[in-house]
Amino acid sequence: MHVARLASAVADAEAFRHCEGTRRRVGTPDRPPGGHISTELRINDRIRVPEVRLVGPNGETVGIVRIEDALRLAQEADLDLVEVAPTARPPVCKLMDYGKFKYENAQKAREARRNQTNVVIKEMKLRPKIDQHDYETKKGHVVRFLKQGDKVKITIMFRGREQHRPELGLRLLERLADDVVELGFVESSPKQDGRNMIMVLGPHKKKAEAKAEVKAAKAERAAVREAEAQAEHDERRAHAAAAAATPKVERPKRRSENLDDDM
Repeated sequence: MHVARLASAVADAEAFRHCEGTRRRVGTPDRPPGGHISTELRINDRIRVPEVRLVGPNGETVGIVRIEDALRLAQEADLDLVEVAPTARPPVCKLMDYGKFKYENAQKAREARRNQTNVVIKEMKLRPKIDQHDYETKKGHVVRFLKQGDKVKITIMFRGREQHRPELGLRLLERLADDVVELGFVESSPKQDGRNMIMVLGPHKKKAEAKAEVKAAKAERAAVREAEAQAEHDERRAHAAAAAATPKVERPKRRSENLDDDM
């Protein structure tokens, strides 16, 4: 009886340890299932398949060859064997200069980031009873934003009894839209939002076009400054040359009046 109980207890303990070990292997947070997924392409000896579909350095199709033959061809051409389509059956590999390939891809990505345009929404806040000087200042900022190709969110802030006269804010927004009609258009009509009235102005020119114009204007101003500096430099050189060509006139030495005549 005692032997049977002991054997049963040992079996239960072994089953518990087995369950605990399985649970730790599957669900432990410090050892998550799976591993790091690499985004790098496999090259040369890292390609572990028996055969590949080989593509030449100029894009010509060689066909399905053994991995040993593909590596030999890459070594003879002084190129790398790069696995460009690992999910194909068999995987597609290409002969190329992998270092040059990575450099060109990095250059393309950098150029794409440089050329991408992010839509920026600027905001300008006004009061319905704004005076003329402040209005001109605010309008100047709106004009500058639209010239840069940015959208502008105009917010009219009402306080106290001004909330019962929304027509003041509406007239101010219409006036501003008319003043900048050559640079932008009303993208979102005026609408009441609690104590505020909001209108969005969009530029006629896209961000890329505005940046190109600003860059061209800067280049033109730099060229004008350089031309002016060069003209001033040439003028100075001409003046110095004329001064050097003019003969010097020696003045006769005058006898000092303090000297005696016998001397």
